[in-house]
Amino acid sequence: MIDSKLFRKAMGRFATGITVVSTLDQKTEEVKGITVNAFMSISLDPYLIAISIRNQSSMITQLNENDQFGVSVLGEDQEKYSMIFANQIKSDQPVEFDWVDNTPVLPDALVQLVCEKESEVVAGDHTVYIAKVKKIVTKEGDPLIYYNGEYRELN
Repeated sequence: MIDSKLFRKAMGRFATGITVVSTLDQKTEEVKGITVNAFMSISLDPYLIAISIRNQSSMITQLNENDQFGVSVLGEDQEKYSMIFANQIKSDQPVEFDWVDNTPVLPDALVQLVCEKESEVVAGDHTVYIAKVKKIVTKEGDPLIYYNGEYRELN
């Protein structure tokens, strides 16, 4: 018998990197972001990625109103960003963003992507957004890893 606790535990056995998806709120002109570990590359021709976000998240509204968003792949020293944008902790001051092609991304992320929304699919209690990658900025370093409900580092 599968229940939600067993499903979560089993899915937690899959190690993932951590990203923060960000976009500009057109009404308030504030940057909105969310921690996302359901991220993957899906095509080399064209360059496409996919992210999955819970339908109850306020970020759904932002992504439905914006065609362009940023994805920041977090480095091992950026756990605080993950926790801030997952609403696990409050930031004592506003988070500063880099701007790449008029799109907010986190500074010093291992990868900064500028993405243009191609399509979306509602899948259960989440929406999967497929987006074309328009710009990539990378830096050296090790990723922030999430496994079995904890942040990890590569050894």
